[in-house]
Amino acid sequence: MLNAIILAVSAIIGVSLLLNLWRFMIGPHTLDRVIALDTMYINAIALIVILGIFMESPLYYEGALIIAMLGFVSTTAVCKFILRGDIVE
Repeated sequence: MLNAIILAVSAIIGVSLLLNLWRFMIGPHTLDRVIALDTMYINAIALIVILGIFMESPLYYEGALIIAMLGFVSTTAVCKFILRGDIVE
C-alpha cells in the first residue's frame, strides 16, 4: 500500500516539475522564471524526501537539506541581482 502511494505522489510531483519547466522556458518575465526555478527546487526536495522514505535511508534527507540551502541562496542572489544589478556590495 505504501509503495503505491509513494509511486502516485512521485508521479504527481513529476508532473509538477514538468509544468514548472514549461513555465521556466516560456515565462514572459524574468521573475516568472525565478519563481519557476524556485518551485522546481522545492519539488526536487520533495522527490528526494520521498525517495528517502522509500529506501529507508537518512542520507537522502541530508541531500535534501543541501539542495534547500543552495536553492535559498541562489534565489536570493538572483533576486538581489535583478533588483540592484549587483550581488556583492
